[in-house]
Amino acid sequence: MKTHFSKKALSVIACAVMISAGQIFAAVKTYKQNANGITFELDNGSLSVNICRDNVVEIKYSILSPMPLKSSLVIPADFSPRGKFTVAEQKDKIIITTSSIKVVVLKTDGSVSFTDLKGNLILAEDGKNGRSMKASTVAGLDVYNCITQFLSPSAEALYGLGCHPEDTLSINYKGRNQYLAIRYMTGAIPVMLSTRGYGIMWDNYSPSYFYGGEDNNTKYRYVSESGNEIDYYFIYGPDFDRIISSYRSVTGEAPMFPKWSFGLFQSQDRYQSQNEVLSVKDKYRSNRIPVDCIVQDWFYWEPDVIGSHRFWPGRYPDPKSMVDQLHKANIHAMISIWPVMAKGTANYRAMEAAGNLTSVTWDNVMTHTFDNYYDSHSRKARLMYWQQARDSLVARQGWDAWWVDQCEPDNGSLLDERRKATFSTGRGIDYFNTYSLMHSGGLYENWRHDIPGKRAFFLIRQAFAGQQRNAATLWSSDITCTWRAFTSQVPQAINSCLSGIPYWTSDIGGYHFHWTAPDWSTAGNRELFVRWFQFGTFSPIFRIHGKGERALFSENWDSGTKEILLSYDNLRYRLLPYIYSLSWKVTNEGYTILRSLAFDFRNDPGIVNIPDQFMFGPAFLVNPVTFPMYSAEKPGNVRTRQVYLPAGTTWYDFWTGETFKGGEKLAARAPLSTIPIYVKAGSIVPMGPLKQYATEKAEDPLEIRIYPGADGSFLIYEDENDNYNYEKGSFSTIMLKWDDSSNLLTIGARSGSFPGMIMKRTFNIVIAARGKGTGLDITTLPEKTVIYSGQELKIKIK
Repeated sequence: MKTHFSKKALSVIACAVMISAGQIFAAVKTYKQNANGITFELDNGSLSVNICRDNVVEIKYSILSPMPLKSSLVIPADFSPRGKFTVAEQKDKIIITTSSIKVVVLKTDGSVSFTDLKGNLILAEDGKNGRSMKASTVAGLDVYNCITQFLSPSAEALYGLGCHPEDTLSINYKGRNQYLAIRYMTGAIPVMLSTRGYGIMWDNYSPSYFYGGEDNNTKYRYVSESGNEIDYYFIYGPDFDRIISSYRSVTGEAPMFPKWSFGLFQSQDRYQSQNEVLSVKDKYRSNRIPVDCIVQDWFYWEPDVIGSHRFWPGRYPDPKSMVDQLHKANIHAMISIWPVMAKGTANYRAMEAAGNLTSVTWDNVMTHTFDNYYDSHSRKARLMYWQQARDSLVARQGWDAWWVDQCEPDNGSLLDERRKATFSTGRGIDYFNTYSLMHSGGLYENWRHDIPGKRAFFLIRQAFAGQQRNAATLWSSDITCTWRAFTSQVPQAINSCLSGIPYWTSDIGGYHFHWTAPDWSTAGNRELFVRWFQFGTFSPIFRIHGKGERALFSENWDSGTKEILLSYDNLRYRLLPYIYSLSWKVTNEGYTILRSLAFDFRNDPGIVNIPDQFMFGPAFLVNPVTFPMYSAEKPGNVRTRQVYLPAGTTWYDFWTGETFKGGEKLAARAPLSTIPIYVKAGSIVPMGPLKQYATEKAEDPLEIRIYPGADGSFLIYEDENDNYNYEKGSFSTIMLKWDDSSNLLTIGARSGSFPGMIMKRTFNIVIAARGKGTGLDITTLPEKTVIYSGQELKIKIK
């Protein structure tokens, strides 16, 4: 349908085309409906409103004519819009209505606003200068700066935008700014969520800037250095889970990780020989310390050069045997491989001959040379890179996971070189932030094709929107071994996961201290490591890494420290049934494990600016201790940290079973052995037996802890642990439901099956209370012990 306004209406519109503060209102001239939305012709450019889902709308605007065709790197090529809508025209506006929202386009200036079905405003562009494209010059390149500006009430809180290590102690971007250019140690993800119940994703890949406090904190603005169009997605929840789930339905779902990847990763900068790696294996197993993966970091090739994809035989005489011995000890192996190619290697020459290298270089501080990145934006280059690494290292030696290090061209002060580079897709400035997205996409696609029986796991330094679909875990990179760095990790974890990346981790203890190893044997550094390890226990991925010996068996730790570390390692393994079930929710429902308090308590004003508390799944409120107490207080003093308990529920102290009313602050006990953890009433937490590795034994008997005070449910998920048969339906689920008023637990009939599934299970039912069903310990006197064979059981707790 193509609509032309009447002469009278056009006269009114013409009167509205005026100069105001240097801006020209882009009034609507005509519009045309198509299968996915409406295209508007404006006085200054064109506007498209595309309905992607009932709650997801893409807004595109350009002053170029015709509107440029764009192949999005964030939205998969096979994405299919599924949004139904109706269109209505009123005197001054066009209204597009879906089953969830209304999109309103004003005729006078072409501005867009979004309301709920009752007409309540959710978000509005700034009508005077909500969208603009301005010709500019950056690094000698002719560009259009692309700008969007929105109205923002002062009470609105804004979260997300990725991971920016050591630059913030806040989670709320309202009133502050953020540079969004993926450089060394960043994940600049252009995804933002609001406490008003919506999300925004800007589909632009150039260096960008977020300004969170414009016009006396009544507006926010997003500016991208370069683009031929403004392109953003509005996503309505209002619940945060629905926003993230919808975002992933458009940009790609996160696949399942293998079960072992939720155990402990042991890593160090760096293991320098085959014997050293195997000695770490031996010490973990002989000391009965749970671990699931040992990591080989960089420069295993030295004195050879980067990109050679080979172990130096003098230090690693038989890498395949090394990996085989790890596997024999039920330990998995991860290797660091970079996308940088040193001149003179066979791999470099092959890449160069095929035209697969970029002009972007990395300053190799070890060899003082400038090595080239391959072009991850080229499909044929991605395939060649994969084949070189596959045949030299990954498949040949049997590695289980890939540390995708230095996966965004990082040349320090030479960022203009990167802007001026040419990728197969176009100018470097226009694809500045997407190298890691394309690099990890090639690795995931080819891993799935060539190693189909082993789930992909990629630990990755940088991330961009959509990267969750590539089996990527973002880590916060080479942070320092300081309390300041540790304190900043918590809001970074929260905002990374708010940005749609479900799996995040940090180097437990930090990577370096002035680029050297700290003295881990000092009391102060031991305290820092213990507190960081406690936080790591409740991170999606649990991983030690950095300079200096810090394995759990290390003689740097005194006996008291070792005891604390082992207790949290054991706790992580006892929680694997809970964590692995949540990982299924990530894949199946678009769930988020490490959760901003706004996911579950968005309407509680008390949570808005808390940077250092989060939910770990639906049950646990985690409150890391990110400041020193041992060094600051005399031994024997009561050590506490302030905790806010969100309103509307009762909370249990995980360690004691004591209950507290929500909506209040308290001084939570926090001796060195304790991270304050509270469990929400109505929670059901399955806990398994003690283990040395994730798949050592079946999760049987299973302790089912119930925290009364509210109704609750939990879905237990199980599968074969490390293949993709779950995609074919090879898995089982058991739904647990707690009716609080009748003290009734219903264990639902098992759904589904898989090879090796335990047909008969033992469930120990424990009702948490003061002094019972607390902490790490296995409860020896449960309320009920039941044998479950797959049929529904109803268990009355007296």
